Amino acid sequence: MEARLTRISREEALRYLGVRGEPDSVLSRDLDRCEAQLRSAARPRAAWRLFSLAGDGSLAGTSFRPRGEDLRRHLSGCGRVILMAATLGLETEALLRRAQSVRMADALLMDALASAAVENVCDNLCEDLARTFAPRRLTSRFSPGYGDFPLSQQRELCDVLNAGRLLGISLTPGGMMIPQKSVTAVLGLAGEGASAPARSGCEGCGLSARCAFRKEGQSCEYT
Repeated sequence: MEARLTRISREEALRYLGVRGEPDSVLSRDLDRCEAQLRSAARPRAAWRLFSLAGDGSLAGTSFRPRGEDLRRHLSGCGRVILMAATLGLETEALLRRAQSVRMADALLMDALASAAVENVCDNLCEDLARTFAPRRLTSRFSPGYGDFPLSQQRELCDVLNAGRLLGISLTPGGMMIPQKSVTAVLGLAGEGASAPARSGCEGCGLSARCAFRKEGQSCEYT
């Protein structure tokens, strides 16, 4: 499946920036200019693999066993699991680094726009997967670091997907992905005629007590 960047949500970018309401004309012009540069630099890429889910929670044919009660509930009723990864590419990473050294205001805008852009790439991939596996049902994405799914398992997930060779994604010793505008996730695949498990929402998230979005009366994309 081809990775596609079709839309950069201005509303989502503004949310990342902490801007409420409509942006003024100056900010709008700056966002337009930064978005044009970002679109020119972005080289979206994505990869995915389908696995049977073993009784012990591991993925058949691998030693990878995603941990966490939140993820277990998320995959309840699913016999198969899809691992996915998407990135905007090292070209976007270079653009963000240049902006940081030249004009920090632009760097902040580009960072927010890039976050919205990689989510769009992920959304498009998930839509393609949903069509491919229809009438089976896909769950929503569940990424390392969400709920009690350990961020430390990011490396295992990337290794199983061979994300380094296929997408150019590497990890720092602390587990941060490079390029930073990259996403990994787990999706469940329910059988034909079955309903995909519902998202757990804010109350089911282990991070809800300290979530910045909730403090502002908002929610993240997982709710």
